[in-house]
Amino acid sequence: MSRPAQPVTQADFAPLMAAFGPFETKPLLAVGVSGGRDSLALALLANDWARDRGGRILCLIVDHGLRAGSAGEATTTATLLTEQEIAVEVLHWSGRKPASGLQEAARAARYRLLFEACRRHGILHLLVGHHADDQAETLAMRAARDSGPDGLAGMAALVEHRDGRLLRPLLSLSRARLTATLVERGISWIDDPSNTDPRFERVRLRQAGFAAADATTDRATREEQLARLAVEALEFDLTQGAALDRVAFASIGAEEGARLLGRIVQGLAGRDYPPKRARLGRAAARLSQAPAQLQARGKSGKSQDFTLAECRLMLRQAPGEQRLRWIVRPENGRKDARKAGQPLVPAVFFACGASPTPHLDHEPQSTDQSL
Repeated sequence: MSRPAQPVTQADFAPLMAAFGPFETKPLLAVGVSGGRDSLALALLANDWARDRGGRILCLIVDHGLRAGSAGEATTTATLLTEQEIAVEVLHWSGRKPASGLQEAARAARYRLLFEACRRHGILHLLVGHHADDQAETLAMRAARDSGPDGLAGMAALVEHRDGRLLRPLLSLSRARLTATLVERGISWIDDPSNTDPRFERVRLRQAGFAAADATTDRATREEQLARLAVEALEFDLTQGAALDRVAFASIGAEEGARLLGRIVQGLAGRDYPPKRARLGRAAARLSQAPAQLQARGKSGKSQDFTLAECRLMLRQAPGEQRLRWIVRPENGRKDARKAGQPLVPAVFFACGASPTPHLDHEPQSTDQSL
């Protein structure tokens, strides 16, 4: 007989947060809360963790306005958190909603609203409640789509964004333990009807049963490897975009070269995802070819240029040198492809399991004490 799931304690939660440190002397956190069991458990755990250290949290609830009862659910959740003496702000996704790709659009709007709120309040750290069951489902979906190694590494525990850090401290914890945490505290939650809607892929996986993909490669290790490769091969130029030394890139290897090129294009074009795996593979192979091979195909000079996912790739000689570089920049007419304020060095390079310390240099934009 299996042992019942045990509630998550501060002794369990504190080491999970320590991996993202250091934090401010009095940590100030934002927590994305939907009203479901996962995010509510995270809010309570994060609140206890912050208060133990003289800090505080702000819970952010996004009302997408997609169901008749969503506003009432947001109010109910806000009231519950207020009763726990936790500060709350409800955010609204207003305007017209797309007829297709609704889930993707809702996700983009949700993170936009959450990070905008973090910026207003001067909060660096946004916590979300993805847990081990979510990770297993994500891996299963990506395996079904023949995702590359990045996809099969699963969701990153930490991702650096322009407006702050996205933290997923619950990735090693099961939904059953989060549920037990709320039951022990006598806290009720709201079950989102969309979690049983078979129109959505994740729901169909749950209903059919699935075998979790094998995440044999640690995400942080892969990211560190990719960062080292980028240091060797990649140069950034504020006037031209990114440049890849041709010889250095050719020495990387096909798989890692494709990963690196995908990150560059994703960042410079302002895309949410890199290009498809097959297209990346062909483009990376082309970048690795020697000039003689390109000329044998009847290509030389500017005629070697090509495009990939809204970026233009051009083989040029480095100024004052004999070496050749592939220049990568947004296509003509797409100079504003990157989202406003997005750094030239793509944030997607900084997705890992733990954090270095530069985030402490951030100067809070608000000293509002009403959180």
